[in-house]
Amino acid sequence: MKTTLFALAALGATTACTSTGNTERGALTGALLGGAAGAIIGNNTGSGDAGQGAAIGAASGAIAGGVAGASSDRNNNNSRADVGPNGEPLLYDNYARRYYYVDRRSGRSYWANGEYRG
Repeated sequence: MKTTLFALAALGATTACTSTGNTERGALTGALLGGAAGAIIGNNTGSGDAGQGAAIGAASGAIAGGVAGASSDRNNNNSRADVGPNGEPLLYDNYARRYYYVDRRSGRSYWANGEYRG
């Protein structure tokens, strides 16, 4: 029971303090929760080996959490289709019938796909 409480406290502390992406947070969270669940299940079933259950649960949880976090990262990166790569608003060129943006740093204009516009 103490191990489970310690794992949950560590989970809260690490997920609150990390500034990495969702992939890393998901893998860490999955590993901690999977390890705790695996220890409980491993202790209560089979040979009663909580350590083996924790290791299997942590590995499975890390993989599942990492995959879920990566999916969330991809969704977040694709959600802003109306801005350029640095947050510039996309403008519409009626003649070319394409969207473009003006890079704030250089003042140059680029098509929405990143190709130099001129």
